[in-house]
Amino acid sequence: MLGVAEPGLSQIQQPVQELTSIQALTSVGNDLVYAGSFGHGLFRSEDRGATWTRSGQGVTDPFILTLTTGKDGAIYAGTFRGGVFRSRDHGKSWQTVNTGLKHLEIKSLLSAGDTLYAGTSGGAYRLSAKGDRWSAVTTGLDDILVHTLALSSDGTLFAGTSGKGVLRFKAQSSGWVRQQQGLKDHEGMTENFIRVLTVDSEGNIYAGTFDGGVFRSGDGGLTWQPISRALPNDSIRGILFNSRGLFVATGHGIFKTVDKGKQWVPLNKGLTSMSVQVLIESGAGVLYAGTSEGAFRSDDDGRTWSSINQGLEGGESPAPFSFR
Repeated sequence: MLGVAEPGLSQIQQPVQELTSIQALTSVGNDLVYAGSFGHGLFRSEDRGATWTRSGQGVTDPFILTLTTGKDGAIYAGTFRGGVFRSRDHGKSWQTVNTGLKHLEIKSLLSAGDTLYAGTSGGAYRLSAKGDRWSAVTTGLDDILVHTLALSSDGTLFAGTSGKGVLRFKAQSSGWVRQQQGLKDHEGMTENFIRVLTVDSEGNIYAGTFDGGVFRSGDGGLTWQPISRALPNDSIRGILFNSRGLFVATGHGIFKTVDKGKQWVPLNKGLTSMSVQVLIESGAGVLYAGTSEGAFRSDDDGRTWSSINQGLEGGESPAPFSFR
């Protein structure tokens, strides 16, 4: 009978290897990929995710929230409690880059030319690629959690926040401007919790929210329209635009639209974990998805996915049943 052991006997627990929850991804060139996990640190792959090895010497916080690649090839990792770490030797060693930061919870990193931007639990900061000191982008966001950042072609910086919606900062302006007209969820409530942002080639801005779906702005953020009524899930975790469409990662898989949200197509064939946390495109046009149970790769623009988890096991956990 299940769960019954004879007196005096005990079952030997067999360790179970758990797949790692992948929260962040970034790529360098065509083959090199880095993955950040929530609790098990950093991983590195030299073969498009076919195999992974640990990469994190010097990273003192194993909770990786965001990754990005600088113009010079340096890799930056933003963590939950330890701030920002940088590697200039392809992930072999990492050093902290926290001078000037008031808060060490790093929610997002954005590389733009020679500048790196960070969204933190206390505002937005920028760093010169050759420097080691952060400075606040401008005043006005000191006590606001910035989940995501996006930069338009004219240099306007957009911040997606927790509680204040989307804010805009134009170069040479004096401060941040809130952009919330039309940011209302399905019940008509104002949607103030923005998780991800991206800007397409035409200058349209897309905002993915925690529970209100996806919104689009065609006028620089002044007004917004909901475009995700057809999606089965309103929790948007990742967003990506390329020449072939707009992709979103949700709590129920990945979806794509080629008509600015009028129709959405599911792209989930091969995904064994539908809770997708992050979505990126490499230099070779390959898509990578990080989920609550490992990572996946698509070589055909998301039509099919392959599990790429060799070496991504997070460690051992007790067997689901134990006897004493």
